[in-house]
Amino acid sequence: MKTLGLIGGMSWESTVPYYRFINEAIKARLGGLHSAKLVLYSVDFDEIAQLQHAGDWDTAGRVLADAAQRLEAAGANALLICANTMHKVAPAIEAAVRIPVLHVVDAVAGEIRAAGFNKVGLLGTRFTMEHPFYADHLRQHGLEVLTPDQTDRDLVHRVIYEELCLGKTVDASRTEYRRIMADMVARGAQAIILGCTELSMLIGPQDATVPLFDTTAIHAHKAVEWALE
Repeated sequence: MKTLGLIGGMSWESTVPYYRFINEAIKARLGGLHSAKLVLYSVDFDEIAQLQHAGDWDTAGRVLADAAQRLEAAGANALLICANTMHKVAPAIEAAVRIPVLHVVDAVAGEIRAAGFNKVGLLGTRFTMEHPFYADHLRQHGLEVLTPDQTDRDLVHRVIYEELCLGKTVDASRTEYRRIMADMVARGAQAIILGCTELSMLIGPQDATVPLFDTTAIHAHKAVEWALE
């Protein structure tokens, strides 16, 4: 079994499921008392969030690159960025280490293509929905990507930072997310990507009429497959 390095804390609310999903998958595959070989570096998310909203992605990239180097030095054989948005700085992280970065979009796109879908809705932070790094990577896998309109993107973003990252789930927000997902389905989305690691705290399969692809679970399980190859 190879050792996985987790760059977490963005937010810690979603790093916890990463740890659980990876260990559950290892136990399911190997049985007995087996658990995953992991190294975790958890950042202060307030620092990262301020850099995100200031548009200072270069500094954010350096912070995570430093975390990646520390994980490599601690014995990690591959890295996971436990946040969708921070894959925007994946190139800076990849350049700073000699070990592979297991990219969330590659994992998710593979699952979507295997399920036979080619047109998907994307929910996530404003950065994930509006900056090209995420949707362009999905398009490289042959997927057409839909996002909500500007007003709804603002709502989705606000709920993530002001509620989910603080561990809050609000029924009114769930209702709004259901409406937003239904709108994307009406526009032709065959499935919806939960492109923020906190979103599964709020919504699940019962909240949409099309399949939901939970990036946290998919990313974690793909990492386990890699670790056991």
